[in-house]
Amino acid sequence: MKCAIMQPTYNPWLGYFDLIDKVDIFVFLDNVQLVKRSWQVRNRIKTPTGELFLTIPIKRTKSRQELLIKDALINDDHPWRIKHIRSLEFYYKKAPYFDVVFPFIKELILNPTQNLADFNINIIQKVAEKIGIKTPFVRASQIPNLRGKKDKLLANICKTLDCDTYISPQGSAVYLEKNSPGGEIVKNGIELYYHNYEHPTYSQLYGEFLPFMGIFDLLLNEGFENALSIIRKGRRKDIHYLEFRKRYLNLER
Repeated sequence: MKCAIMQPTYNPWLGYFDLIDKVDIFVFLDNVQLVKRSWQVRNRIKTPTGELFLTIPIKRTKSRQELLIKDALINDDHPWRIKHIRSLEFYYKKAPYFDVVFPFIKELILNPTQNLADFNINIIQKVAEKIGIKTPFVRASQIPNLRGKKDKLLANICKTLDCDTYISPQGSAVYLEKNSPGGEIVKNGIELYYHNYEHPTYSQLYGEFLPFMGIFDLLLNEGFENALSIIRKGRRKDIHYLEFRKRYLNLER
């Protein structure tokens, strides 16, 4: 069984949804530190002058080193929800699917929960369902008896869920490959591959195509029915960890 494990992101990019779509189970890694200015609290939309970051403010209930994603609280003392909604309306009101998609996105943003993990996970699950992704979801914080950090934690999650293959984002190679080929994932007998995704193009407003926008951009420009087929166009064969080490890290073993 294939699994992927990712932190719950706000308005994730297309590759995030491709990763969800291609595995048998997807785990939200919500029991790790919330990093300042991370994708968990901000993402991009397109404007006539380029990308614009929409950011969710977080309450300072703990130090950054102590604050886990699952415990982070949204700071609604700031009118950020209305600002995000107004920005989306202003920049996408001429998008082909605005009338259909905008009310859906508006409802997601107005979800009254103050828990960041709940807020992001709700967006991801609702979007996945709307565009036809059927992969089941699990929260790491709800898996009992997890131990370790970084790749040890990931390996423990895979073993607990009986996953024999792990598809990793390429950025995680920084710590997965740090001490040994494939790290704790491979040491625990789990096959390791790196997600291989080339961003597809689609119709956008404002001239030349700008990749790596959040999923809202795709939905507003192409609609719900076209979204998954466009996402899948970027899919490439995943890269085995040994091949990844040679190709991208210049390491043989």
